Amino acid sequence: MMNKKPQDPELDETLEDALEEKVASENEEEISVDITDTELEEKKQELGELKDKYLRLQAEFDNFRKRSMKEKLEFMVTAAQDTMTVLLPVLDDFDRAKKNAEDENSAEPFSEGVMLVYDKLHKNLAQKGLKAMESTGEEFDPELHEAITEIPAPNEEMKGKVMDTVEKGYFLKDKIIRHAKVVVGK
Repeated sequence: MMNKKPQDPELDETLEDALEEKVASENEEEISVDITDTELEEKKQELGELKDKYLRLQAEFDNFRKRSMKEKLEFMVTAAQDTMTVLLPVLDDFDRAKKNAEDENSAEPFSEGVMLVYDKLHKNLAQKGLKAMESTGEEFDPELHEAITEIPAPNEEMKGKVMDTVEKGYFLKDKIIRHAKVVVGK
């Protein structure tokens, strides 16, 4: 059995310090590399170019993501627009039938059940964003109205205004899906 000598703590510290200095000096020799100023400038320039490319790519991706979301929303609105456009002639027929039934000389009354269906259809389409365009008495606007004919205005203030609406125009979420067909006073 070997006898161990108790070690001196100061000696241990001195040996550890010496070992650390030796390792540090060896690492310094390996780390010190000759880099010229031109190489350093080239590396800085290359780093700057890479950062610029990264930022541009990031911005491009962000724009792509926003554009994709916008296109999806427009697609959903367009799909609804096609459905609404198909239903517009049905709404026109309903409106004509209601107007005819409300006439005092009409022999056909508008039954309560049909009136409930009429109101429900209008209410549900309004919830989806469909809104009828008010045209009669308004100033003629070629962006909103399609002039079918012109008739002489009964007075000066009706010139250039919509005298009668032949077919209602409709908005779907503030976008025109059908222009109003109107008669304009001249």
